Amino acid sequence: MTTPLPTRRRLAPALTYLSLIVAALVVLVPLVVVFLTSLKTSREVTDGDPLSLPDHWLNLDNYVTAFTDGNMLSAFFNTAVILLFSITGTVIIGSMTAYAIDRFDFRAKKPIMALFLIATLVPGVTTQVATFQVVNGFGLFNSLWAPILLYMGTDIVSIYIFLQFIRGIPVSLDEAARLDGANSLTIYWKIILPLLKPAIATVVIIKGITVYNDFYIPFLYMPSEDLGTISTALFRFKGPFGAHWEAISAGTILVIVPTLVVFLFLQRYIYNGFAQGATK
Repeated sequence: MTTPLPTRRRLAPALTYLSLIVAALVVLVPLVVVFLTSLKTSREVTDGDPLSLPDHWLNLDNYVTAFTDGNMLSAFFNTAVILLFSITGTVIIGSMTAYAIDRFDFRAKKPIMALFLIATLVPGVTTQVATFQVVNGFGLFNSLWAPILLYMGTDIVSIYIFLQFIRGIPVSLDEAARLDGANSLTIYWKIILPLLKPAIATVVIIKGITVYNDFYIPFLYMPSEDLGTISTALFRFKGPFGAHWEAISAGTILVIVPTLVVFLFLQRYIYNGFAQGATK
C-alpha cells in the first residue's frame, strides 16, 4: 500500500496551474474585450456589456475607419523603414563591437566593458535633453533618421547577446583564416557573421518588437503627422475618435496583429537563441 503524498506536494501542482490560468486571463481578457469591441457598432458599445458578443461578426466598418482616418498605411510604411534601417544597423554595429571586444586585446577593454554595464543602468529619460540637443544640432529633428540613429546607438543588450555567441566560436577558426591571408574584416564577414545566425534572429525579433511598440522616441523626434509611426498614429487617431471606442479598438487590433503574427511564427528563435547563448 502506497503512502499518500504530503498535502504540500499535492497542492503545489494545483497552485502552479491556478497561477498560470490567472496570468493567462489577465493577459487575454483585455485582448478579447478589445477584439469584441472592434466588431460592434456605437450603439452596441454603449448599451452592451464589454464581453457581450457583437451582432455581426463580419462588421469591418470600424477597421476601415481606423485604417483610412488613422493614416495607418503611411504609419506602417514609416515603421517599416525605421525597422529596416535600425535593425540592420543594430546587427552590424552590435556584432562588430562584440567581435572587437572578444577577439582583440587593447588597454581600454575593461573600462569599455564597464561603461557598457553602466550604460544599461542609466535610465534613458535622464539623457533625453542632451540627446535632443545633439539630434537637433545635426539637423535630424522631425525626420526618420532621428529614431533610426537613436535605435542603432542605444542597444547594449544586443552587444551582450552577440558576445555570448562569439565567445563560443573557436579562435582556431580565426587563426586558420589568418594563415590563408584573411584580414580581420574578412574573418568577421565570412566566418563570424554566418555563425551568428541564431544570435541575429534573437536580436532581430527583440529589437523589432521594441522599435515597433515604441512611442516615446517617434513622438518626441517626429511631431509631423506625415511621419507618424504605428504607435503615434494610433495616439493621434484617439483624438478625434476619443468617444468611439469601437474605432479605437479596431485601430488597436490593426497594431497588435503584425506583432502577434511575427512573434507566433518566430518565438522558437527567441528561446533557442537565448538557450544557445547561455550555454556558450
